[in-house]
Amino acid sequence: MNSLKRLLKIADRYRIDDGKKFKLKHIDPGDTAGLKIRSKRNAELLLQHSVQHLAELQDKLYADHRWALLIIFQAMDAAGKDGTIKHVMSGLNPQGVDVHSFKAPSAEELDHDYLWRCARVLPERGRIGIFNRSYYEETLVVRVHRNLLDQERVPKELIGKQLWKERFEDIRSLERYLARNGIVVRKFFLHLSKEEQKKRFLNRLDEPEKNWKFSAADIRERGSWDDYQESYEDMIRHTSTKEAPWYVVPADHKWFTRLVVAAAVTDTLRGLNLNYPTVAPGEKAELEQAKHLLLE
Repeated sequence: MNSLKRLLKIADRYRIDDGKKFKLKHIDPGDTAGLKIRSKRNAELLLQHSVQHLAELQDKLYADHRWALLIIFQAMDAAGKDGTIKHVMSGLNPQGVDVHSFKAPSAEELDHDYLWRCARVLPERGRIGIFNRSYYEETLVVRVHRNLLDQERVPKELIGKQLWKERFEDIRSLERYLARNGIVVRKFFLHLSKEEQKKRFLNRLDEPEKNWKFSAADIRERGSWDDYQESYEDMIRHTSTKEAPWYVVPADHKWFTRLVVAAAVTDTLRGLNLNYPTVAPGEKAELEQAKHLLLE
């Protein structure tokens, strides 16, 4: 089995189409699916090979101009979202990729429904849209820190015991709508262990050039680790669907995370039957004439 086929098969094992029985403990954050890498350079070459396949498919996606791809990343702090986006998407044509990072909502965003700020930047046909965090924050950080609901000004009459289930229902409906309109949704939860997060935080503190990545808020959020894990598990259970699956990707080894994400995106694009547009007979005659003029 060649490397690409093997990676496609590995990525598929982390795909969740139906999360009813899903538990985070079923996936080891340190897992590498038996894939052994002899050196960092070897991992880089393997990823480079995968990205080349991805770039070819992106070119067809752009030319085909029928489909769009929305990629969503969710994870605990220091899980590697930024690095994964940087390394996996590095070989693609930047004209066909849009990256949006969603942090704490602005005053304008709080004046709208919670889906608004994401819905307004959905990818156009032929393009890849990447969300670094997304509307799923509304079932994660807002759930862990319930006081944030007050800032959203949602009428109290609408905030009941079924609030999170209702939001899951809203999100499933949105993603079903997108799928029915040619916007393919693929979601990645980078599954990091608490021990590895500690190592990465210490690394950020010890290396001056990485100090800027660290925030005191990171430690406060780490104190809610168990609540976040429970919220992520519930989120994946309720929003994993065939048209918008979650990939729960082990994140303790960055090289492995990047390979799995690249393979999953490649597999998704391969399944769209992308083709370069064909030229009509009349247009072909014009091309031949243009060629003739150039040669003269």
